[in-house]
Amino acid sequence: MLGKNDIHLLLTERGIPFEWIEHQAVYNMEEMAAVGLPYPDADAKNLFVRDDKKRNYYLITVKGDKRVDLKEFQVANGTRRLSFASDADLAAILGLIPGAVTPFGLLNDAERKTIFYLDEDFAAEDLIGVHPNDNTASVFLKAGELVRIIREHGNEICRFRQ
Repeated sequence: MLGKNDIHLLLTERGIPFEWIEHQAVYNMEEMAAVGLPYPDADAKNLFVRDDKKRNYYLITVKGDKRVDLKEFQVANGTRRLSFASDADLAAILGLIPGAVTPFGLLNDAERKTIFYLDEDFAAEDLIGVHPNDNTASVFLKAGELVRIIREHGNEICRFRQ
C-alpha cells in the first residue's frame, strides 16, 4: 500500500510540479478550513461510496464547498442506490482511514474496482488539493496530472457536474 512518503516520491520521480504542506490531522472540511491552506478554492472533498449490492465502489471528488446529494448523483449517473462504504472497505480497497480519503488512494486499489468521479469544476489546468494518503498533509497539483496518474494506474475515470 502506498503511503504519504510513497506519494511524495512518485510525484518527485515523475517530475510533476506540486506543493506539499504538512499540517495537523484533519478529518473533515471544517477542520481543513481551519488549517489555513494557501489555495482554499482548490480544496477537494472526497466521498467513498458503494452501491446497495456492494458490487460497485465510487470515489466522488468535488470542490470542497459543495455538497453531494447521493440520490441526485445516483440518478444522474445511472448507479444503483448508494451509501457510504464502511471503514473496513475503505481500508481494504483504498488502504485509507476515515478523514484521509483521497484520489491517491486509488493507487492502492489493486483490483481497480473503484470508479473515480471528478467534478467538472476541476479543469485540467486547475489546482486540486488532496491528501497524499494521509490526513496530516495536503498536496496541490494540477487536476490533469492527478487524472493522468489515476488513468495510468487503470481505474475508470468519469467527469460529472455537481
